[in-house]
Amino acid sequence: MSNCFDLSNRVAVVIGGTSGIGQAIAAGLAEQGADVVPTGRRAHCIEEICAQVESFGRKTIRQVTDIRDRQSIDDLRHSVIEQLGRVDILVNAAGFTVKQPTMKLCDEQLFSMMDTNLTGPLRACQIFYDALKASGRGRVINIASLGSFVAFREVAAYCATKTALLSLTRSLAVEWAQDGISVNAIAPGIFPTEMTNGIVLGTPRGQELLTRTPMRRFGNPEELVGAAVLLASDAASFITGQCITVDGGFLASGVNS
Repeated sequence: MSNCFDLSNRVAVVIGGTSGIGQAIAAGLAEQGADVVPTGRRAHCIEEICAQVESFGRKTIRQVTDIRDRQSIDDLRHSVIEQLGRVDILVNAAGFTVKQPTMKLCDEQLFSMMDTNLTGPLRACQIFYDALKASGRGRVINIASLGSFVAFREVAAYCATKTALLSLTRSLAVEWAQDGISVNAIAPGIFPTEMTNGIVLGTPRGQELLTRTPMRRFGNPEELVGAAVLLASDAASFITGQCITVDGGFLASGVNS
């Protein structure tokens, strides 16, 4: 295991890999040697991250994908197998949240969030299952949340989807271990992104989160890359059904002053 973190000759698909946390992970996997297919619903964002993947000398595919659409994911799998020959790593990073009083949450918002944050990753895992099994060292990395463990005010539905995603991670890990597929998750702490900037930057909520974080700062998306590379690599050959929390100590914290 002289270089157990090397991802050369592996192919990674990162759904939700065109912005924020997913984009940082896609670039990090490429930097460590993998050919990476970052995808999402916005074509102009796909172009940007695919160019970054190619700057590391890796192969990629530019294809718009909607995790809410089974046919869209199936078309992606077909393209990756046809053009790159295999899939070794699947990262499910697509997701969104809505902050509002739970009593005002409508069915349409709830079903959309469930479809993106929970059903979508399950769809992707089903569709890429055969390719991951054929790899012989298949890796699934789901992006969970601090909301998988604790409550956050006025994002009840989001926390419910992320708690369920962590349960799905454990269940698939047990079911698919015999197929040579490891299934794990990463739970990011507070990482200001396009999705969360308005909620945490310069707000009372953001200040409370900083107070509860022993490192007294928010994370940078690039600080998630190490955990992703670990879980994608041979270094994690006996790790499955786990969730690595990258949160500056938030979940470990009690009294901070």
